[in-house]
Amino acid sequence: MADYLDVAAVMERWSPRFISNGVPLADYRAAAAAITAMEDWGPAWSQRAETHEAMGMAALEAGNMISAGEHLQTAAVVYHFAKFIMVGDMVQMRSLHEKAVRCRSLALPYMDPPGERVEIPYAGSKLIGILRRPKDVARPPVVVMCMGMDSAKEEMATNEAHFLRRGLATLAFDGPGQGEAEYEFPILPEYEAPVGAVIDYLESRDDVDAGRVGLWGVSFGGYYAPRAAAFEPRAKACIGISGPFNFGPLFRSSGGNEVFRVRAHAASMEDAFAIADRVDMTGIAKNITCPLMLIGGALDTMAPPSEQQRLADEASGPSHALILEDGNHCANNVRYKYSPQSADWIAGHLGAD
Repeated sequence: MADYLDVAAVMERWSPRFISNGVPLADYRAAAAAITAMEDWGPAWSQRAETHEAMGMAALEAGNMISAGEHLQTAAVVYHFAKFIMVGDMVQMRSLHEKAVRCRSLALPYMDPPGERVEIPYAGSKLIGILRRPKDVARPPVVVMCMGMDSAKEEMATNEAHFLRRGLATLAFDGPGQGEAEYEFPILPEYEAPVGAVIDYLESRDDVDAGRVGLWGVSFGGYYAPRAAAFEPRAKACIGISGPFNFGPLFRSSGGNEVFRVRAHAASMEDAFAIADRVDMTGIAKNITCPLMLIGGALDTMAPPSEQQRLADEASGPSHALILEDGNHCANNVRYKYSPQSADWIAGHLGAD
């Protein structure tokens, strides 16, 4: 694995995310204890995921479908974190990624509520998403969920749950540079294109209300969702969590990183800097007219809260920034302070039952 990653730094930065997105605490501790160098990362996490996968498959064989769904969803998210930064070893990363996708796909019919793997036509090919619909709602509004630089739909179950409980459907999808799409499509700063394709797809269905679509994005998705809202009039409300306003200076000051370079399909870091410079809401934020909620952490050094506050200030529609003083990047360490509240907010704007 590339030497730009430091085990202690990665564990410290992302441990709240691991736990809040569904990694059992015991698995996190076991993986952390087993990893002394980045070469250990994939095998240590994979070993933990295999235990959950085996329990899930045994439950399926025994006809215990609730347990099967729970075990396989956990396996999927642990496999995801086994691969999410493994861009220095694409063979190992893709193998682990396929296991994450397989486990969540197997879990979907047995989750509460169930999920459906969907194919969204895009750029002569397709994007893959997971659509989940709340129980007993004929045509629910939909929250389109935009992933971050290293996140994917397989780690979204705990985020989906807040919306589903409030009568909202969710469609978490892997866009360009993300998840299943990252091998074919590079990171795309002009994210209104894939979001437009997703809404087009929703309009083709009769079991959701495509006239009531909200956007949600986390980390780099905290840029993607507002960026799409600036160009997509079909978006009725938007939530952005810890996204950058102008990523180029932040990326350059950090010296760049391989995760972005590889997922941008950039041949060099200089090429990656040029792509990063396009991740910029300057002159665009004013086009956001739908209700906009920005969430940030005051302790965030990756996308400082000034980035979210600037976006709130420059948007033309009703907007506000919720900056959590004790929050880290994406405020994963204090998710209880914004996940339910932001779900209430978007449910109100989309007219959820």
